[in-house]
Amino acid sequence: MKKISDRLNRLSESATLAMARMSRELKAKGHDVIALSLGEPNFNTPDFIKTAAKEAIDNNFSHYTPVAGLIELKEAISKKLKRDNGLDYSTEEIVTSTGAKQSIANVCLSLLDPGDEVLLPAPYWVSYYEIIKLAEGKPIVIPSNIQNDFKISASEIEKNISEKTKLLLFSTPCNPSGSVYDESELNEIADMLVKYPNIYIISDEIYELINFGTPHFSLASIDKIKERVITVNGVSKGFAMTGWRVGYIAAPKWIADACTKIQGQVTSATCSIAQMATKTAMEANPKKVKYMQEAFEERRDLMLSLLKEIPGIKTNIPKGAFYFFPDVSYYFGKKNIENVIENSNDLCMYLLNDAHVAVVSGSAFGTPECIRISYAASEENIKEAIRRIKKSLLKLI
Repeated sequence: MKKISDRLNRLSESATLAMARMSRELKAKGHDVIALSLGEPNFNTPDFIKTAAKEAIDNNFSHYTPVAGLIELKEAISKKLKRDNGLDYSTEEIVTSTGAKQSIANVCLSLLDPGDEVLLPAPYWVSYYEIIKLAEGKPIVIPSNIQNDFKISASEIEKNISEKTKLLLFSTPCNPSGSVYDESELNEIADMLVKYPNIYIISDEIYELINFGTPHFSLASIDKIKERVITVNGVSKGFAMTGWRVGYIAAPKWIADACTKIQGQVTSATCSIAQMATKTAMEANPKKVKYMQEAFEERRDLMLSLLKEIPGIKTNIPKGAFYFFPDVSYYFGKKNIENVIENSNDLCMYLLNDAHVAVVSGSAFGTPECIRISYAASEENIKEAIRRIKKSLLKLI
């Protein structure tokens, strides 16, 4: 008998990767599909980083490295955290991994026991929920809405705290909403969490460099709770290095040690060449990649102007990342000859098949009235995609 594990059966396929798979299948059939479903910059990795990787190959950096990463890389990350975020972490408190996703999984597997609760402000990145389940924790979803810019307050978090609460997990800038928590908002959350010393916080800051005005503020810079904060970051978004697969955490040494132990039995270290490329990225002045942030801001403004032309679409104005997360519930219950739109899943499938535009249902992010649209694409594709979406939506009655 062929039977996969119950553990695997409890997991859902990543909604973003599922939509990417379906759009590839449609493309393979000859359709012109515009994919706005994945969170991947459409820039190439900067040349100065590629040069560092080539030099690493020539210098034979092709052997195993320590599980938590090369000391040279961790020193560069430590200096970056001090320079950009005002954070003091030794190399023993830093662990590099095969992407920020593995970093988050390492932390959850290290800290969660069966039944431990994890506070999960919605909307949340799709993998958070499944990683918590994989670690046998229990996600406690805290909803938000477009009226409050998809952010939650300290009091809303506190209402959901129980004796089983072990973690708070959130991102800023946020995937999928683009919302950014400012310094005062994070200080209010920290003031509340001081009362609950057994709760740890994972602050996912992978979109740090894609920020449109609100200064990035790291939760771990608040001294009163620093010893309970795990900062997650990496190079995939800000440096257009998605395929290089390097993320990292900065955390108290006992948590870093635990994550190293987990990683040592699962993957060991990430690619040695990618580590040397990341070292160069960490050492660089962030202004060297500001051209990407500036381009994303222009694309945000373009997409915002186009979305405003579609009846029934409601959206906030993202302050970071490269997504819109519009409320599309206006279209629920509408139909054409072949389709009835009951929810955001139906709407995404309708847009894929009718408009040949791939977007992601908000239900995967804990906010089912919305869809996620990436603007990590060319201006030409953005214009054409929103034109197609508008045309398809206007067919519904």
